[in-house]
Amino acid sequence: MSSSIASDKDPQVAEAQTPADEIVTPCVVSVPSTLTVVEAVEFEQQVKRQSSSQPAPKTIVIDLSQTGFIDSSGLGALVICYRTCHGKGISMVLRGVQEQVRMVLALTDLEQLFTFEPVAGASAEPAPPPEMRFVALTTHPSVTSRGKRAMDIIGAIVGLCITAVLAVPIIAAIKLEDGGPIFFKQVRCSWMGKRFEIWKFRSMVTDAEARKAQVKNEVEGPLFKNENDPRITKVGRLLRRTSLDELPQFWNVLKGDMSLVGTRPPTPDELEQYKVPEWQRLDVKPGMTGEWQVNGRSSVKKFEDVIRMDLDYQKNWSLMYDIQLIVKTILVLFSKKAGAA
Repeated sequence: MSSSIASDKDPQVAEAQTPADEIVTPCVVSVPSTLTVVEAVEFEQQVKRQSSSQPAPKTIVIDLSQTGFIDSSGLGALVICYRTCHGKGISMVLRGVQEQVRMVLALTDLEQLFTFEPVAGASAEPAPPPEMRFVALTTHPSVTSRGKRAMDIIGAIVGLCITAVLAVPIIAAIKLEDGGPIFFKQVRCSWMGKRFEIWKFRSMVTDAEARKAQVKNEVEGPLFKNENDPRITKVGRLLRRTSLDELPQFWNVLKGDMSLVGTRPPTPDELEQYKVPEWQRLDVKPGMTGEWQVNGRSSVKKFEDVIRMDLDYQKNWSLMYDIQLIVKTILVLFSKKAGAA
């Protein structure tokens, strides 16, 4: 009875008498100064081990106080760890996030996904202005290359002029076939996984997304492709064979969501299936063309081959290499090897 009275009158005594197994101490996982692919893989495995321990922690704190650089693999590891924790009912909190990492999260619209541990006595600081956010975010030199951006702007303007001329017969053909929408809009992922809306001339039936589950995927891994996809219209097959359906993407290039040359932009569904090393392909902006376009995109059946080509592009990148790939793309489009991505 005396303990009961003490519990009612003295909360501190009650807290001291709480059983040890009811006191939950957050698990802290420290992150190294740089979070790139090697460190990111180990970090993701460490969080996975902690989330699977018994008893499982109610909260896992990710200590980023020493981390000054993060690339797409590191960002992917954070996202994958968040999904792992969320799936097991564990809260994941980011502690001591440095400005550079905070800028990456702001650029990729992930600030709202994560929970940040408040700093005692510090007021919330506003996100850095857009013009300052690219400072030192050099995941790959092509991202901050002024020459590449200038080439993208010039190429996009020329491409949009060509699009304006060819749009008349294309629009007429699409409308005459089934009377449906002219354009197709889809959410894709750009640099570091940032989402954007990609535009194409519609090449499929109007309910294509609803019928996707009925079509067999002929590609191994997260990609989806079927060479004889029954959802493609007659006009759409011509547009895809000549890549005319992709002309509206010059607008995406002009806006900066894409580049003329880069990697294939994945869908959010594909990105959810990525492992940490596969996020490396997002270190550069996606492109209208790239290694996959000029090296038999219709014949690529394995996701690992796509990853290999994307990493080869990052390794070999230069402005002259971009120009070479653009020239090769034009030659491919006028050959019998052209096909849809």
